[in-house]
Amino acid sequence: MVWLEIECGSGWELLLAELWERGTLGVEESELPGGRWQLRAYFEQAFEAGALGGEWRSAEDEDWVRVSREAWQPLAAGERFYLVPDWRDDPAPPGRLRLTVHPGTACGTGYMESTQLMLAAMERWLRPGERVLDVGTGSGILLDAAALLGAGRAAGCDLDFEALAFAARHAPHALFQGSLRAVRAEAADFVAANINAQTIATLAAEIRRVVAPSGRAAVGGFRAAELARVEAGIGLPRLDLLEANGWVCLVAGAYAVGG
Repeated sequence: MVWLEIECGSGWELLLAELWERGTLGVEESELPGGRWQLRAYFEQAFEAGALGGEWRSAEDEDWVRVSREAWQPLAAGERFYLVPDWRDDPAPPGRLRLTVHPGTACGTGYMESTQLMLAAMERWLRPGERVLDVGTGSGILLDAAALLGAGRAAGCDLDFEALAFAARHAPHALFQGSLRAVRAEAADFVAANINAQTIATLAAEIRRVVAPSGRAAVGGFRAAELARVEAGIGLPRLDLLEANGWVCLVAGAYAVGG
């Protein structure tokens, strides 16, 4: 077991997202004087990390399974969810839904702001019994959340076979490897896409095509500076905008629903 130790300034959230995409087992964040941060990201083995900066370190005598697991603590997300790593048995506080997360190589642990914003958007805009499509499903956490919120049918697609295999090992959702072009028109009442601005802009026309006339699309995984481009591409009326630490989640659809 090794760790990559990086000292950085503003923009550390983007670096943190990159570390998760590289498959870190856990990240320790320490705030330093002067608005700087130290990140310690644990990995099974070292790799070429020149673009990330920092130094690789290792210690043979440390219990790295314990260390990496201690970095994952239960976390309240949105108004209704309580995220708990799958090796813990913590119950959800009263009024919250216990959402088990499976840290691993697939994206989407729920501990990043972008995923938490998507969960909050689903709380507000997903109605029981609706059909859900999760585009770029990663670990499948949004499908798990949809089931807890009473979705009638939830399916996920991803181009990454390993991500789909990871999701399939942890929940019995309908999953397929492929793009939105394989989905029939108006197939979903709620489309979730927690990816990045470039990919969402590229898929915007397909997202509009698969959303039902009374449906909604929640798109996230990008910063506020990229909102205008994403919103113009989606081309549906804005229903909601959620923000946290510079990350945003746009909810758009034909008309406002719920209360």
